[in-house]
Amino acid sequence: MVNKERQEYLTLLIINQSQSPVGSGYLSREFKNYGLDVSEATAGRILAQMDSLNYTNRIGYQGRTLTSKGTERLKELEEKKIRSDQGQEFFRALESRTKDELIDILVARRAIEREIARLAASNATEDEIKGLWHIQRMQKERVAHVRGGAAEQDVAFHRIVAKASRNKVLEGAMELIRQDGQLAPVLEFIRKEVHSVVSLDHAKIVTAIEKRDPDLAEKAMVDHLENIIRDVKRYWDLVEGN
Repeated sequence: MVNKERQEYLTLLIINQSQSPVGSGYLSREFKNYGLDVSEATAGRILAQMDSLNYTNRIGYQGRTLTSKGTERLKELEEKKIRSDQGQEFFRALESRTKDELIDILVARRAIEREIARLAASNATEDEIKGLWHIQRMQKERVAHVRGGAAEQDVAFHRIVAKASRNKVLEGAMELIRQDGQLAPVLEFIRKEVHSVVSLDHAKIVTAIEKRDPDLAEKAMVDHLENIIRDVKRYWDLVEGN
């Protein structure tokens, strides 16, 4: 959050948390708990501004309470703060990754998921195939309307394929790799940056499974993971300016 918005957010938060109307002296002291050095005179001006925006209601000389509009504004700023915090956490996770680390993970997935795909072509139920098509259509629609896939949907797709293999060891190996909750969002971000569309690869995988063709399913899965490896390499080329 920018400084002005943070000041506004903290002002509304402090008033909302107080059991009694908040005056400039109290607000000034509470700001210090959040690392802000704000004089009582400045706090008074901030409260006057909140009055002018109809976020606060002045109770004589006692201080301010929040209006319904102020409560709505506080909720809006809280949601924005959460999104901002999550975004910063994500980019820290992205910056902590190396190209080689991501490629090593994807190579391991390629080795495991090629066999998973083969087995899924033989063992998938009709309901599982319908579930895969449902996710693939959702991804395709999302790309068309909001220019991006969904990390959760990608995880769900590969999880169904793994379950359909009917091999608990391979399924467990995939779950172990996916324990890192930031991996899917990082890969999704990279695909967006290089304009890659995962739903097309997923359609080929489901088609092969639906045809009950293990060789075709294996090829579709390998091609899919090699495409992601290529995307990772392309992304790092862009970042490094090569």
